[in-house]
Amino acid sequence: MKPQQKENPFLSLIFNVVAPVMILEKLSVRFTPTIALIIALALPVGYGIYDYLKTKNKNWMSIFGIVNILFTGGFALMKLEGIWFAVKEAAFPLIIGIGVLVSAFTSKPLITLFIESTQIFNMNTIQSKLSSLNNEAGYRELLKKSTILFAISFFISSALNYFLAINIFTELGPELTDVQKEIALNEQVSRMTWMGYVVIALPMVLFMFFVIWYFISNLKRLTGLNLEDLMNTPPPKASKNELSNEPSQES
Repeated sequence: MKPQQKENPFLSLIFNVVAPVMILEKLSVRFTPTIALIIALALPVGYGIYDYLKTKNKNWMSIFGIVNILFTGGFALMKLEGIWFAVKEAAFPLIIGIGVLVSAFTSKPLITLFIESTQIFNMNTIQSKLSSLNNEAGYRELLKKSTILFAISFFISSALNYFLAINIFTELGPELTDVQKEIALNEQVSRMTWMGYVVIALPMVLFMFFVIWYFISNLKRLTGLNLEDLMNTPPPKASKNELSNEPSQES
């Protein structure tokens, strides 16, 4: 089976953050603000489509990100200001968080999909241990609590997004011309793009590490296994000497 290709994080950062920010800041003055905005928004959307066609990996977070970008561009092209962007920036992580939270109370909490799709954990050994120790109910409760913690990270992101956006997307003064307003709005979109990653994404990554630590530490407690036994480890590669020493097959 051919291994699934992974997204290149460096290219993702370039096309989703660095390039759009540079375009909004530099091209808004050289060209029309509308053209600069369209180019800046087309890059992450185009990259998202390209990455899906290349990796065949349907990443729901990336899909939400593209929809979020399209809304941002639509609001900017309609020349909406202030509170509209703040509500939009808060709404997307809030909607995701609610969906994650609801999944925690179903038979398949969202974190189960992460465990099964990544194939990081040695589920055969884990399930066998849970069964022998009669801890299946405790494992289901752990999945539920971990998913709830995951949902909380989106609620935190929603609040941070709102307060950041309400301070960035300030009302544009009536003394500005239409072109000046478009340039100023592009600058606000640019600041929200890079500050959102720095101020919001980094804390969320740290919170995710906490959720992973919480899940693994409690899984070790429920199974009595150490970290190496919990994880799937690839078989060791044979050395050149071992390969050369193998007896050749007689024809």
